[in-house]
Amino acid sequence: MGRITEDLIRRNAEHNDCVIFSLEELSLHQQEIERLEHIDKWCRDLKILYLQNNLIGKIENVSKLKKLEYLNLALNNIEKIENLEGCEVLTKLDLTVNFIGELSSIKALTHNIHLKELFLMGNPCSDFQGYRPFVVATLQQLQWLDGKEIDRSERIQALQNYPVVEEQIREQEEAYLLRRAKQKAEALRQLAEEGGNGDQKRTDKLGLGGRPSADSPATLPSSSENKNYIQFPEIQEEAHNAKKLNESEDDLDFWNKPSLFTPESRLETLRHMEKQRKEQEKLSEKRKEVKPPRTLITESGRVLNVNEAKLDFFLKDDEKHNQIILDLAVYRYMDTSLIEVDVQPMYVRVMVKGKPFQLVLPAEVRPDSSSAKRSQTTGHLVVCMPKVEEVITGSQQPTKFVKTTVDRSRGQEEQTHTRRKQVEKLEVDPNKYSFPDVTSIVQEKKHPSRRSGPEPQTAPNEEDPRFEDNPEVPPLI
Repeated sequence: MGRITEDLIRRNAEHNDCVIFSLEELSLHQQEIERLEHIDKWCRDLKILYLQNNLIGKIENVSKLKKLEYLNLALNNIEKIENLEGCEVLTKLDLTVNFIGELSSIKALTHNIHLKELFLMGNPCSDFQGYRPFVVATLQQLQWLDGKEIDRSERIQALQNYPVVEEQIREQEEAYLLRRAKQKAEALRQLAEEGGNGDQKRTDKLGLGGRPSADSPATLPSSSENKNYIQFPEIQEEAHNAKKLNESEDDLDFWNKPSLFTPESRLETLRHMEKQRKEQEKLSEKRKEVKPPRTLITESGRVLNVNEAKLDFFLKDDEKHNQIILDLAVYRYMDTSLIEVDVQPMYVRVMVKGKPFQLVLPAEVRPDSSSAKRSQTTGHLVVCMPKVEEVITGSQQPTKFVKTTVDRSRGQEEQTHTRRKQVEKLEVDPNKYSFPDVTSIVQEKKHPSRRSGPEPQTAPNEEDPRFEDNPEVPPLI
């Protein structure tokens, strides 16, 4: 059953930024709505309301729409005109193809003084003798009826013959209401019979005493017997085909069964179509569950190349940057949240809306250093995967390293030994060099008194008891 909900109104109020309290135009056609409700509380500023092609059986909950100018209730199950007195500025009312047989109910529209157009074609009352003169004389504010303009002479003639026409309409209306009461009783009886037949069909399938009959198809096993049941696919297929055949026969009988065009028949058709839709949804869900998952890696560990998403791709070995680049032509306007990338050392896997794309790589890559980016112009997914560097054998590199270390250590020892020898020569053979020139050594002139004069402790004192005169040591100057 279709209901008028706040979410439904907001989804149909996009032109008003989904704000419903200030909404002036609302379209709720073809929503399988069976009851008119909530609109007078949520959308009081409505001026135009479209409710055609639904299953509304009564006009209600619109009396508070003081600004409503146009109401479209065509192709519904309305049988009486009522509850429109509060629509003070109603200008146009469309009730085409409904079930209005109580034509005298149009007198409720006499309070709508601004009503200019009315559509009643396709209703049982439009077949009454004197239908148009009765409406023209009853609703004197009307200017158009069923798309045809009402001129002054037609109105005058209708008012003159109004008493006779009103009597004719009353008699035809009473006869219609009797037929309609019989139709309702017949519809209730058929509904009760169909409910009993359904129970009888289920009983016949089980046979007497609840035991399966010889002609009844095999029933589905319980969950505890499921393992044994899988071992007999022929029985499962036979039961499924028998069930499908019974459903197709019931559907064919339903559409071939003659029926009157009544509100009950419209509701019955809707229920049947809704039942079929639910069965199709259940069948599709079962097919999805039964469908085995796609094999990406075999039991032996071999990785397969899979392109279930059917996307174009380009794989490039970039030797300059030592990496492998995958360019996958993902759909341009698809949301990036629907893409999952998994890079492994020897293969890459991309899930696009649940469909796998898997490719074996020509060389080993480093997953931790890989990156995935999406192009803002084309929408392509670019995955850059650096390759693992080549491993060098251990017989050459350590030897070179040790040799280099030995050579460097020997060179450092030789340099140290040379320096030591040079220092010893300077200390042992001072005659090789001339006496130092004090004038050339002293360059700073900040403290000339300290630099020019002899230091007091330069020459040893002979009176010092620790002084020893060694003749081999040259004198200090």
